[in-house]
This record gives sequence, C-alpha cells and structure tokens, in this order.
Amino acid sequence: MTGPSPVDRGKSGSKNHLLTDRTGLPLAIGVSAANTHDSHGLIPLVLAIPATRSRRGPRRFRPTKLHADKTYDYRTLRRWLRDRGITPRIARRDLDTSDTLGHHR
Repeated sequence: MTGPSPVDRGKSGSKNHLLTDRTGLPLAIGVSAANTHDSHGLIPLVLAIPATRSRRGPRRFRPTKLHADKTYDYRTLRRWLRDRGITPRIARRDLDTSDTLGHHR
C-alpha cells in the first residue's frame, strides 16, 4: 500500500506570517492553515499594523511602501495596497529572478 499522493495539497499544520519594518522590528504576526496560499495572509497582516503616534500629536503611522516576494504578486493585492496609500514593491512572478535579490526593484 502506498501513502498519500505527493501532489495532494491537503497539508496539516500551520504557517506563521510576519510583517516587519525595514529594521526587522515585527509589526504584525499571523497564523494560517498550512493548506492555504500565503497571499491570503497579506491583508490581515496589513490591517493588524498598530497605530502609532508621534510626540507632537495623534498622527497615525501608515507604511508608505510594502516589499514582498513573488507569492504576493496579484493584481487584487496591488490594487488593495494602492487604495490605502501603500506603494506595492512586489517581485513579478513572470519577470524578476532570484539573481536580483537584495537589489532595488
């Protein structure tokens, strides 16, 4: 008897998602099922970024750019980020290669 098909995506377990600022400071943490696509976790993470105030008043901090890998390259996600004033800096699934890692896109 053989085990489950290797192409079966019904994985058990969980995935941890982390959104950080440019210095690596965690801003939001999320957990999802292992059998869900990573792109489904982006919107809840962005919405979970806590509001911060400056010393001079109750100004709300909102990120101006969001860098992400090819997993998040979907038109709907890019539009959702732009609608909130966040510039998406997401690697293109069809164009960018791993040779450009660490370089400004």
